[in-house]
Amino acid sequence: MLSGKLIERLEQLAPPGLALSWDNPGLICGRRDKEIKKVMIALDATEDVVEKAADAGCDFLLTHHPMIFKAVQKINTDTPLGRKLIRLISSDICCFAMHTNFDAAPGCMADLVCDKMGMQKEQPLIPSEAEEIPGAGKAGIGFIGILPEPVPVPELCRRIAEAFTLEGAVYYDTGKPVQRAAVCPGSGRGELLRAAELSADVLITGDMGHHDGIDALDMGMSLIDAGHFGLEHIFVKFMKDLLEREMPELELLTDETDYRHFM
Repeated sequence: MLSGKLIERLEQLAPPGLALSWDNPGLICGRRDKEIKKVMIALDATEDVVEKAADAGCDFLLTHHPMIFKAVQKINTDTPLGRKLIRLISSDICCFAMHTNFDAAPGCMADLVCDKMGMQKEQPLIPSEAEEIPGAGKAGIGFIGILPEPVPVPELCRRIAEAFTLEGAVYYDTGKPVQRAAVCPGSGRGELLRAAELSADVLITGDMGHHDGIDALDMGMSLIDAGHFGLEHIFVKFMKDLLEREMPELELLTDETDYRHFM
């Protein structure tokens, strides 16, 4: 099949217009007329992932996070980005990212995380900016979810670690059981006020600092930092399962490396 056919399906699942204005999803490098047979799926296009894809003879690299977010002034082997782009292009590998459009699309990141956590979704945490896209009324980054019953924060951390196969999570605890949760997979930095405005008992996200935790407590809200990788790595399995069902002619490889270490 041509890469353009796969791209068409991916953009049908997560329309590019759902992406936030600062984001850069889509075809990062490569050809839409490239014939593809082997696809690598990963959360990030790290140098290790790019090398694995090239060494395995992949034609297409599908990631959640884009390799490029802003203008690139030089492409050379002096930088990790330059090395990755040169390796991908010289190996004729298409690189495609589905980022905040996947986060926001109905049935994608927010809904997947909500289901995995056994919550009832009430509304998006950050409503979609793309009002003109059919179904965008249900779209948005993250969600407000209701747990079946109030639970202590340490117990909720244990459940999250078990559900997402994590070694652990950092938490700031008001000491009160929580039931109404604001969840922002990936980085929720900057969403504390939004979570508080929506009367969340706890914000569950990643990339938070110590002062964010203190601010949350001062707002009367608990905070759980499961890491940026923590909730989002389910992208890899979801996309593998979808492509296996819909495009069985493709050979699929995955990389779910967690580069974090705990001690």
